[in-house]
Amino acid sequence: MFFNKKKKEEPAANTAEKKELLYRENIRVNCEPDTQENVIRKVGQMLADTGYVDQGYVDAMVEREKTFSTFMGSGLALPHGVEEAKKTIKHSGIAVMTFPKGIDWGGNEVHVVIGIAGVGDEHLDILANIADKMLDEAAAEKLTTGDVDTVYSILAGKE
Repeated sequence: MFFNKKKKEEPAANTAEKKELLYRENIRVNCEPDTQENVIRKVGQMLADTGYVDQGYVDAMVEREKTFSTFMGSGLALPHGVEEAKKTIKHSGIAVMTFPKGIDWGGNEVHVVIGIAGVGDEHLDILANIADKMLDEAAAEKLTTGDVDTVYSILAGKE
């Protein structure tokens, strides 16, 4: 599973329905290069379209990038909203886009973009778990070049 340790129970975010952290429909592979802002908007829109966040969160993701780069090294970017946008998050979730040809991310080459929305402090656990996955070079390569099922299996820990 993506989360290995039992978490303290937190109040549900805006609704009783519990969503998975990642759905296959929120994975786009072999994407064509685009601008950094367009990619942030696309990955944010996936989060909005599947009910993780309100529409305003997408703009908050763009604002975050203006003040602090979400480039993490190793060809990975993890765009997420500014702190003030926390209230627009309904459920913790991620959306993934892969760019085998790479894209420019503020002067860095990025191959995997994972948009993140985390209720409360859950985004910290999400970030830590993604970082752990990316430390495995084979898994990182599979994220870049794999199909939807491969990406889902790596990030969600499900077959």
